[in-house]
Amino acid sequence: MKNRMQIWKILAFLGAALSLSDTIYAQQWTSDSHSEYKRDTLPFSQRFIHRLGVEGRAGYIFQTNPFLEYSNHQYKAMKNAYAGHLKYSFQLRPHTAADQAYIGAYQGIGVGYFNFGNPEELGNPLAVYLFQGGRIARFSPRISLNYEWNFGASFGWKPYDGQDNPENQIIGSKVNAYLNVNLYLKWALSPKFDLMIGATGSHFSNGNTQYPNSGLNTVDCKVGLAYNFNRRADELAQSWQRPIVPPFPRHVSYDLTLFGSWRKKAVAHEGSSGQVPAPGTYNVVGFSFAPMYNFGYKFRAGVALDGVYDHSANMKESYDEENGFHTPPAKKQMALGLSARGELVMPYFTVGIGLGANILHGGGDMKSFYQILALKIDVTRNSYLHIGYNLREFHEPNYLMLGIGYRFNNKRPKLF
Repeated sequence: MKNRMQIWKILAFLGAALSLSDTIYAQQWTSDSHSEYKRDTLPFSQRFIHRLGVEGRAGYIFQTNPFLEYSNHQYKAMKNAYAGHLKYSFQLRPHTAADQAYIGAYQGIGVGYFNFGNPEELGNPLAVYLFQGGRIARFSPRISLNYEWNFGASFGWKPYDGQDNPENQIIGSKVNAYLNVNLYLKWALSPKFDLMIGATGSHFSNGNTQYPNSGLNTVDCKVGLAYNFNRRADELAQSWQRPIVPPFPRHVSYDLTLFGSWRKKAVAHEGSSGQVPAPGTYNVVGFSFAPMYNFGYKFRAGVALDGVYDHSANMKESYDEENGFHTPPAKKQMALGLSARGELVMPYFTVGIGLGANILHGGGDMKSFYQILALKIDVTRNSYLHIGYNLREFHEPNYLMLGIGYRFNNKRPKLF
């Protein structure tokens, strides 16, 4: 029942993220200082190039756990990973101001099927995800070096079970997050077809919402083919006219984010160097207030004030308690921190990282150096959904950050 409730929570949140509503998001920019620049008012079907792609991946599973090396029912290392993907995307049209400002950005929805060579103990999961990419370098009108990220949820895992699946010490839940980054060469074979060849890295884990949570990591080679429904032949030719991009008004904007999640907790086991999981699921709530200097269309940076209450913080084993664990008072589970933030800003999505430390805290778990990886999904011009993950000391899983936010003093021009 708990797993089912968690699945619905993830699906509801991701479902909202998948609603890339052009009607809501495409509010006309009305800044007086740049009123001479007109947005493209064509309908959505014509304003973007629409694409449908297929992709195959073959790669290597990092041997991070005895289960992957030899301690499994097959008594051999699980090293090979295979995947097939079906992807829909829409891309900014070439030779436009938006394409130049946002380096040929595209975004969409994908579905992937994975095979890790052990369906009995791992399963063959299916992932549903958002993705976005763009151009890093152009070698000719038809050949470019591109990046892409994928983020979503994967379903159909065979998780750890003390009786039925005891060897699987890496995956603890039926639903896990799926994260991927890739670098690839794109060759426009014709106005209709693109060929992609590159390398990718993937990570699967449940964000510390279930135990175990060691996760699965792969590195892959990929080959893909995309069909462009409405790309014109002239959009593959060299353009001798440089589109006029409105000058960017550098300014400070302010992001206020509220988040919450749930997590599991493992505490040090008395008399040994190991850990033992505490019973139950624990709530996490927090906020972030981040003044950010907008350097241009694609990058902003600043410093954030981060506050958090983690109901699992500083728990200890205690034989005096009925459940065997002692929960400290709330002041030992709260903290205020400062973090440096940097964000890559693209249409619809913003990807950010943060490095910070708690300056006011109750000691113990809260005395930490933390890292944040976050995705902000535009809902309107100034509001966004927030999906993030917090780590400690670059390696220790902490908690998910699922929330909403609002951006004040946003002076960013709207180009499409």
